[in-house]
Amino acid sequence: MAFSFAGSNLALDFVGTLNERRTDRVENLLVPADVGRWLHEAGVLDAEPGVDDETLASAVALREALFALVERLLDAPEEALPADALAVVNEAAARPGPTLTLRPDRSVARSGSWRAGLTAVARDGLALAEPGEGVLKWCAEPTCTHPFLDRSRGHRRRWCEMAGCGDRAKAAAYRARRRASGASTGG
Repeated sequence: MAFSFAGSNLALDFVGTLNERRTDRVENLLVPADVGRWLHEAGVLDAEPGVDDETLASAVALREALFALVERLLDAPEEALPADALAVVNEAAARPGPTLTLRPDRSVARSGSWRAGLTAVARDGLALAEPGEGVLKWCAEPTCTHPFLDRSRGHRRRWCEMAGCGDRAKAAAYRARRRASGASTGG
């Protein structure tokens, strides 16, 4: 199963591990090892961390709390953030994060446990509440529930990923135009 990293923020990408949240609910975190794989593929940690029975439950709880915060930020920005979600995210963000080590080649090594990796994700989630360099948006694809930061110049980005949702939307619009032009020409 391939993970999507289109949100321009670790927390948003982590929220995206549950696809089509309002329809089919396609889960990408099925076993604890999936959490370790995500942390590695997202670049949070250089190697997949060891996992245990607590890993999956903690990761899903953090993901759902982050989703609740993002949903409130986007859909009801004037309302207070949900206290239960804040407690989960703040607790995760308060733990020690990954250990960063500068290597002789000037690259940075990132190591730590799965808990440290989730701390980095939670901290990126905290940053979403502050004004930043991007505009927080939902993907315009009706079945997609991936939030993303629009960092484009005019903030006109509509889809979480052009290669998935954007291509489907453009293909559907093309087919609709073809049908409309065929109907108008009598053919």
